[in-house]
Amino acid sequence: MKISETTAIARISELGMDDMPVMEYTPTQSKLPADWFTTYRKLIHEFMQTLTDFGTELAFMNLSQNEFMDLITGRALPRNTSIRWRIPITMGGKLSVENMFLCRTFPHSHRLDRFIMEQYGNDTIWLPNPAKPIYIPSHTASGGAGGNATSDRLAQMATQIANDNSLG
Repeated sequence: MKISETTAIARISELGMDDMPVMEYTPTQSKLPADWFTTYRKLIHEFMQTLTDFGTELAFMNLSQNEFMDLITGRALPRNTSIRWRIPITMGGKLSVENMFLCRTFPHSHRLDRFIMEQYGNDTIWLPNPAKPIYIPSHTASGGAGGNATSDRLAQMATQIANDNSLG
């Protein structure tokens, strides 16, 4: 049974992500290339290094300085953090950095899995499609009037790294 965009938005809102955009997609049966995991590991590293352009969003993830540095240098994902496919590879998605986004594993990645699995068997499905490569719910992406020293510091570090990368 095909669901409408309105129904998809209502369902994702019920799952606590009322600001998550969705896109309509017709899944295609796809086989993974034999070397997919090697390519995937390289892409993960490359994707993590692109996150320096999103220092403000990273700051709202409340990462320690070590977690932050490990993430933006491509060394390690922080605990409770997932890199997801916008379009799953088995549904015709591409092995590319542009097809990835970062979010919290719990609750967001778990809820997105539920959202997608509920549509299993439909000819057309709705997939999560955040505007940026980091999904931070809007209700957590606004600070108070006093600011957050750790968030401010991490955002400044990410901005400096992004500026240094653009100069080199």
